[in-house]
Amino acid sequence: MEIKVLGPGCSKCKTTYQVVEKVIKENNLDVKLTKVEDIMEMMNYNIMTTPAIVVDEVVKIKGKVPTESEVKEILGI
Repeated sequence: MEIKVLGPGCSKCKTTYQVVEKVIKENNLDVKLTKVEDIMEMMNYNIMTTPAIVVDEVVKIKGKVPTESEVKEILGI
């Protein structure tokens, strides 16, 4: 599984990355987690608001910082 956190580096984007990272570590998941800060690459996902979470190339959350339970839900935990 591959997860991307899209965002230009604002505090909400950093918090989103930290929430996702925490869920991955606490549940010992085999996941490739990356942070995408390049505007051109973000545009490929057709999002207008950040932060956004992309799981296996599908946008799952956009425009808000998710809770840990929301991250677990989109990951099927």
